[in-house]
Amino acid sequence: MAEQPAEHYSARLHHHRRKMTGRDRHEEHRVATPLELLFDLTFVVAFAQAASQLAHAVAENHVKTGLLGFAFAAFAICWAWINFSWFASAYDTDDWIFRLTTMVQMIGVLILALGLPDVFTSIEKGDYLDNRIVVLGYVIMRVAMIFQWLRAAKQDPEHRRSCLTYAKAISFAQIGWVAMIFLNFSIAITFILTAVFILIEMLGPYLAERKDGGTPWHAHHIAERYSLFTIIALGEGVVGTVAALGAVIQTQGWSLDVALVGIAGMGLTFGMWWVYFMLPSAAVLHAKRYEKSFVWGYGMMITVASIVATGAGLHVAAYFIENKAKSGPLPVLLSVVIPVGIFLVSIYAIYAYLVEDFDRFHLWLFVGTFFVIAAAITAAYLGVSMPVCLVILMLAPVVTIVGYETRGHRHQATMLAKHDESS
Repeated sequence: MAEQPAEHYSARLHHHRRKMTGRDRHEEHRVATPLELLFDLTFVVAFAQAASQLAHAVAENHVKTGLLGFAFAAFAICWAWINFSWFASAYDTDDWIFRLTTMVQMIGVLILALGLPDVFTSIEKGDYLDNRIVVLGYVIMRVAMIFQWLRAAKQDPEHRRSCLTYAKAISFAQIGWVAMIFLNFSIAITFILTAVFILIEMLGPYLAERKDGGTPWHAHHIAERYSLFTIIALGEGVVGTVAALGAVIQTQGWSLDVALVGIAGMGLTFGMWWVYFMLPSAAVLHAKRYEKSFVWGYGMMITVASIVATGAGLHVAAYFIENKAKSGPLPVLLSVVIPVGIFLVSIYAIYAYLVEDFDRFHLWLFVGTFFVIAAAITAAYLGVSMPVCLVILMLAPVVTIVGYETRGHRHQATMLAKHDESS
C-alpha cells in the first residue's frame, strides 16, 4: 500500500480559508460534523427555557400566556436552527471563517434563549410583546448568516443568484423585526406583523430554491440533521420525567408511583422517538429533492415543537404532584395529551405527504390511538392518580409502533420502491 505524503494529510487537517464552492449533493457518507453538533447544544438551552416557561404558565393556569409565548418561542428557535442547518448542508467549508461565524451565531442563540422569559412576562401583562432581547439575538445570528450567504454568492458563481436571494430575504425580514422593537405595538398588532414577517422568512428559501436555481444541500445529511434536532427536543421529555420523578419522591418517598411515573415519562419519550424514525425522510428527499423539501422542512417545526411541549407537559404534571399547580388533574393531563396528539397527527401527515399515499390501515391506528387517549382522559376525570393516567397515555404512540412493525413497514417498502422506479 503506497504511503501518502505529509502534504496530503495537511491539506485535510488544517482549517485555513477555503473557497465556498458548494458541497457535492451526492457525496457519500455525509454526516453531521462536530461543529454542527456543538451548534445544536445551544438549542438545548433554548428549548429548556421555552419548555420551562410554558410549564410554569400552564401550572399557574395562565394557559393563553403559555400557548402564545410558546408558539412565538418555538418558531424563533426552530427557524434559527433551520437557517444555519440548510446553509451548512450546502456550504460547510469547515475553515476558520466558517467556524468563527458559527460561534457568533451560537452566541446569538444563547441571547435569544435569555430573552424568552421577557416574552412570556410581557404577554401575561398584556401591554406589548417584549421581544427586544430575542431580536438582539436574532440580529447577531442574522448578521453572521447574511455574511455567510454573501460569501457563498461571491465564491460560488453557479449558485450566486439563489445565495443573494437568501441574503436579501433575511435582511428585509430582519429590518422589520428590529423596527417592531421601537414601535411598541399592541400584542395583537405585533402578532399580526409577526405572521407577515414569518411569511417573508419562509418565502425567501422558496424563491431561492425553486425560482433561482437552488443550493447544493445534501438530502441524507439534512434528514440526519433534523433527526438530531428532534433528539434534542426529546431531551425535554427526559427533563420532564426527572422533574416528575423528583416530585413524587419528595412528596411520597420511593413508592409504586415513582416506578409508574418513570415508566410513563421514559416510555412516552421512547415511543415518540420510535415513531419519528419511521419516517422515510432521507430516501424521499433524495428522490424528490425540490418537490418535497419545503413542506417537509417547515412541517417538521410543528413536530419538534410538539415534542418540546410534551416535555413541558410532563413538567406540569410534576408541579401537580407537588401540589404546586393551580390547575386540576384534567387540565394537567391535557397539557401532555394535546402535544402528544399533535405530534402523532403531524407524523402521519408528513408520512402521507412523503410517500404520496394514505394507507387505510392508518385509520384503524387512529381509532386505536383515540381510544387510548380517551381512556387516559376518562381516568383523570374519574379521579385516577396522575401517574396511572400518564401510564395509560404512554400507550398512545405504542399503537402506531405496533401497527408499523406488524404491517406498516410493508406499505412503506412498497411506496419507496415506487419512488425508486419513478426517479
